[in-house]
Amino acid sequence: MADNPITPGPEGRSWFRRILGKSGRTPVAAAATPAAPASLPLSIEADALDLLRVADVMVPRADIIGVEVSTPLDELAQRFAEAAHSRMPIYRETLDDPVGVAHIKDVVGHLAPSEDGERLPGWLQKQILPAISRPLLFAPPSMRASDLLRRMQGRRMHMALVVDEYGGTDGLVTLEDLIEPIVGDIEDEHDDEDSPAIRARGPGVWDVDARAEIDDFEAVVGEEIAAEDEDEDVDSLGGLVFTLIGRVPERGEVIRHPTGYEFEVIEADSRRIKRMRVRAAHRKPRPAAVPAADGAGPES
Repeated sequence: MADNPITPGPEGRSWFRRILGKSGRTPVAAAATPAAPASLPLSIEADALDLLRVADVMVPRADIIGVEVSTPLDELAQRFAEAAHSRMPIYRETLDDPVGVAHIKDVVGHLAPSEDGERLPGWLQKQILPAISRPLLFAPPSMRASDLLRRMQGRRMHMALVVDEYGGTDGLVTLEDLIEPIVGDIEDEHDDEDSPAIRARGPGVWDVDARAEIDDFEAVVGEEIAAEDEDEDVDSLGGLVFTLIGRVPERGEVIRHPTGYEFEVIEADSRRIKRMRVRAAHRKPRPAAVPAADGAGPES
């Protein structure tokens, strides 16, 4: 048992209810996972949060969607539309020089027409981020997730940047990231229910998120595809492919695993693999049935 478990009082419980009242739950497939974490008492899950560190729940640096402080208004609005986030970190040149947080509500205020309906020339090129930047909370990766949750609650902040001992950015944590270990997955209006991590396209073919767990994919296909030494080194399918070739593959590249499975890279950038198509190439497809000709009978 942790030495400082979460024991929500009336204010804490009402705060959780207010947060959860604005969000739905993501359905969990019973065949894919064991009992959902939300099925346990809240007090047990809250105690378990004391065992997690910020590094365990953060969004890794490679997945952070931020905005450079000099971004003009039109690009900023487009960035929010594409990211489907309500908040984004603001940085100067790189994520290692964070400035603050941009909130979509502040951006919309600048997009709304003025009282007289007039626009100043070049208004879409206006750099508004320095003016609308909100304070940013920082946390070390070794900090207990429960402590950060309390700090964010106390300061009424919804986002924290995770920085290492040298001041470099390691990741990002939102309030949702910290609450989900307690109550289970939280679905918001931007979550895409139609994009599961592993999706079957046909017999022996799957589209997968590169972050999908190897164990989850093995459960879907019904066999082990990673050797014991591979299982110890990596957890995700993207990591498995990376260890096979020792680099980030290019889009369209096909990597063949010793088991016969083929991994085709559908989406990737210079730093990481994003999505892949997996084929069980070692399995021969069944030949299509040929219908018998009319009136044909068995050979005598």
